[in-house]
Amino acid sequence: MKLVNYRLKDTNAYYRIGCFKDGKIIDLQESYRQFLLAEKQFGKIPNINKLLPVEPSAFFSLGEEAIERAKAGIQFVSEKLPNSSLMFDRDQVVLGPPQPKPGKIICVGRNYVEHAKEMASDVPEYPVLFAKFPNSLIGPEDQIEKTPLTKKLDYEVELVVIIGIKARFVKREDAYDYVAGYTIGNDTTARDLQKRTPQWLQGKSIDKTTPIGPWIVTKDELTDPDQLRVRTYVNGEKRQASNTEKFIFDIPYLIEFISQLMTLEAGDIILTGTPDGVAAGMDEPKFLQNGDTVTLEIDGIGKLENKVRELNE
Repeated sequence: MKLVNYRLKDTNAYYRIGCFKDGKIIDLQESYRQFLLAEKQFGKIPNINKLLPVEPSAFFSLGEEAIERAKAGIQFVSEKLPNSSLMFDRDQVVLGPPQPKPGKIICVGRNYVEHAKEMASDVPEYPVLFAKFPNSLIGPEDQIEKTPLTKKLDYEVELVVIIGIKARFVKREDAYDYVAGYTIGNDTTARDLQKRTPQWLQGKSIDKTTPIGPWIVTKDELTDPDQLRVRTYVNGEKRQASNTEKFIFDIPYLIEFISQLMTLEAGDIILTGTPDGVAAGMDEPKFLQNGDTVTLEIDGIGKLENKVRELNE
């Protein structure tokens, strides 16, 4: 499934978790409600908010149970109610970040050899970890806000892992059991702010600078996350092109390593690192400017595209 966080346009409706299928957005909770009615499981309907929540973090906290209920609802609506009012055309909805309120946003720095080299850094012996916060997240239709504080706003395409169930002291061979799915992220970075101190945080967690989306592809549909092509274009010019097979630390290693340090909860996200080709690594850096369009592509997931908007002082 491709899980989205959507709301109808021109309404004050709250965002709800849905599924993108065959060009349509399908509401998960209402689809499951229709499935329960058809199956005459009337006793479950009063508890539907617990069985299939509309808020992404609550949904992911239920792990595989929520995924299976969602699949049952989507299959029922697709086969039995193909013209249902629970299906919306893409232009009828607004997509937000597919996971807007993760408890933790864990980022991995220098996870490709060539990126470490272009940044004049040593290849790390252990994963370089830092944090972002939910204030930085935006969706696939939002604009990246460029604060006047930075003159060196950079792009970074990254595969994003969404944790599906609570994970502590995970063994490498079991790591994928704890994954819900994957999306695309742009670890947009204010390089001048990042480098003001030895800690990177201030250049990494500025309000409304980190797009993720457009949807979360569940792990059953994306079975080779360590063999995906990743690309970045700025105004149509290719800037980054690599493959996740070039990770220094692959996803199982990262989940094992991080879960030794801290408990990962359902809905937490891990940005797995960016390849070479960032603006800061160029002889003549091409940092992002007002009006630029940044397009990220990852095989098996799709395309994430956002414009840059410079804020007034």
